[in-house]
Amino acid sequence: MYRKEIIELLKKESQTAADLATRFECKPKGIQAELAHIRKSLKREGLALKVTPARCRKCGFTFDREKVVKPGKCPRCRSTWIREPEFRIE
Repeated sequence: MYRKEIIELLKKESQTAADLATRFECKPKGIQAELAHIRKSLKREGLALKVTPARCRKCGFTFDREKVVKPGKCPRCRSTWIREPEFRIE
């Protein structure tokens, strides 16, 4: 897909899956697969995909770092006011 472009973009600045999907005109689920592959290939280069996990803006619940796509609801307070996970390469 657009792995090299995604890698270069994430080296410069943090992005959400929705931002990447909009930029590359695909679905967030497609970005999820690309990020999983990028994570594996970066290990060979000595780099890492850093994830700022999704977080509920109402109660502060932090979701699992492995979630790439924004969750629908908070399991603690049932709020849908959730900040998307952000990705960057270091």
